[in-house]
Amino acid sequence: MELYELSLEQASDLMKKGEITSVELTRALLDRIGRYDDQIRAFITVDEANALEQARQADERLAQGNAPAGCGIPIALKDLICTQGVKTTCGSKILENFIPQYDATVVSKLRDAGAVMIGKLNMDEFAMGSSNENSAFFQTRNPWNTAHVPGGSSGGSAAAVASRFCSAALGSDTGGSIRQPGSHCGVVGLKPTYGRVSRFGLVSYASSLDQIGPITRNVKDAAIMMNMICGHDPKDSTSAKVDAPDFTTALGEYDTHGLKGMTIGIPREYFEVEGIDPDVASTFEQAKHVLEDLGARVIDISLPHAKYVVAAYYIIAPCEASANLARFDGVRYGLRDTSSNDLIDMYRQTKSKGFGQEVQNRIIIGTYALSAGYYDAYYGRASKVRTLIMGDFNSAFESCDVVLSPVAPTPAFKLGENTDDPLTMYLSDIFTLSANMAGIPGISVPAGFSSNRLPIGVQLMARRFDEMSLLRAGYGLEKTMALGPAFPTL
Repeated sequence: MELYELSLEQASDLMKKGEITSVELTRALLDRIGRYDDQIRAFITVDEANALEQARQADERLAQGNAPAGCGIPIALKDLICTQGVKTTCGSKILENFIPQYDATVVSKLRDAGAVMIGKLNMDEFAMGSSNENSAFFQTRNPWNTAHVPGGSSGGSAAAVASRFCSAALGSDTGGSIRQPGSHCGVVGLKPTYGRVSRFGLVSYASSLDQIGPITRNVKDAAIMMNMICGHDPKDSTSAKVDAPDFTTALGEYDTHGLKGMTIGIPREYFEVEGIDPDVASTFEQAKHVLEDLGARVIDISLPHAKYVVAAYYIIAPCEASANLARFDGVRYGLRDTSSNDLIDMYRQTKSKGFGQEVQNRIIIGTYALSAGYYDAYYGRASKVRTLIMGDFNSAFESCDVVLSPVAPTPAFKLGENTDDPLTMYLSDIFTLSANMAGIPGISVPAGFSSNRLPIGVQLMARRFDEMSLLRAGYGLEKTMALGPAFPTL
């Protein structure tokens, strides 16, 4: 087995045994990036010199014999997570040369564990998109078929993990942006409960919806990453004061009991959605039967307000974006238009030149919906719908432990296929948006392939702070479903 093929868990075990070094693993991954990333375009920044130095320091720590899991593991970060001394662009021209003076809390936690930061990954600008076609710099391609999108907005993260450019990655999920690209690229994407992982140092899109989470090669690696990044953070006012368990014990629970005693809910409203691809539907049915065979009880449930989730989300998220992105005005940091004659013109020109079309569209929508006379009709009403969606899940979880659904209506579509059809693009998140609106955790687990060999995942959602059930059920699916090649051939 080549070093780049090693999972996070495998690499960590071999490093602790002294059979490989972090420098060797990091070098192997950097060589693979150098050889193949011109095809995939997953990275905005490859931080080779710092990565090798961090790997050398990790090897010294490993030699002392008391290093934690994850020490020496090369990890890449979506480029909206602040890294001290390394560019953080958010996939936008307005922050093209921005270098933060501090690390995000998740980065500090990874550094404390001895992880190696190998680089920053491409994304839809300010996380606004479902295909990774909205980056200001270039489009990331799906490693299973480079004519197709990797999903978004964490498409660079999912493509990098699928391509074996890093052992794991961090993404952010505002409406499905970890789970959907995870499904499209055949990797595991976990959106934790809102508040489970600190958002300090995450450049915000929609503050009440954004959540950092791991994208990994398998479920156990996701559990290990959760152990590394979770925990209360006083720097983040939305960080929950909830103890984080050892997430890997959920896998031991499966090994001991399977899924006996677990109830899986199937929302009937999700199958009233038009346009579900036949391959997605058949993969979902197969996953449902696997869960039953593993001992789970499967029941029908109702989420009666699910049909309103897209409309409510695309009011709430742009409203929050219009407030968050107001700070990028050319005064304090980032791009500044120097040709302007006065302050107002400088604001106008800086934002027009710095923000891409999709970001401008959402800022305009959000500003309009928050304006005097329209707040109650739009943002206020959408917030009430959000409360109803939360109530739907609370009621559903009275009778089930986990909700099963598709991740997206279709496998990864072709580059450019939906760029002129924003409604179809927005509807690609129809199954994932609810978890963000309700603040609950969700995971995408690879479950099959389309007829043209593109990955298809299924989604599991659970009660707030019950990632353990997701990991247990996802681990069972992963161990049972035969998916063919482990990763694409580049």
